[in-house]
Amino acid sequence: MMLSSDRFLRVSAAALLLALASCTSTRMEAPQVAAVNPNEVGNTNDPAAGFANMQSGSEEDFILNVGRRTFFTANSAELDTVARTTLDKQAEWLAANPRWLVKLQGFADDAGSEAAQVTLSQKRADAVMVYLATRGVDRNRMWAKGYGKDREVRDCTDRSCKVQNRRVVTNLRNEYDKP
Repeated sequence: MMLSSDRFLRVSAAALLLALASCTSTRMEAPQVAAVNPNEVGNTNDPAAGFANMQSGSEEDFILNVGRRTFFTANSAELDTVARTTLDKQAEWLAANPRWLVKLQGFADDAGSEAAQVTLSQKRADAVMVYLATRGVDRNRMWAKGYGKDREVRDCTDRSCKVQNRRVVTNLRNEYDKP
């Protein structure tokens, strides 16, 4: 037996209403809420866990409050305004904390041969060293090393990802690296 389209729609609607009616419940339970300990709730500007004992002049202080990465545009060792701002902060911090030595590690993720990448990364590290020296950091406290594509942050082809690899990392040291 074949149903007309009008009758089919009415039967379908009735079946849908019955299905929905069978799913309803008049019993409502309150959501479970965990008890809050006021001593465990933090404020926005509270120190991050694990850094409560961070001391001024420490490596953690440098990383968190100054920043140790300087980024570059593709195929360039020129410092832009953002890079110079970061390096100005580094120079100020290093002047206030003269006990630290500085290893500048340059990296590249640009077009060209492996040798070209090492050369570019060395130029980037040298550019950072020269800039810091012009801001008063003693050259005898610093050394620069270019690593090319070695030690990438991420291996990727997307431009926004590759820029993370075009950098110089300012690392604090207690002694000079052994050759």
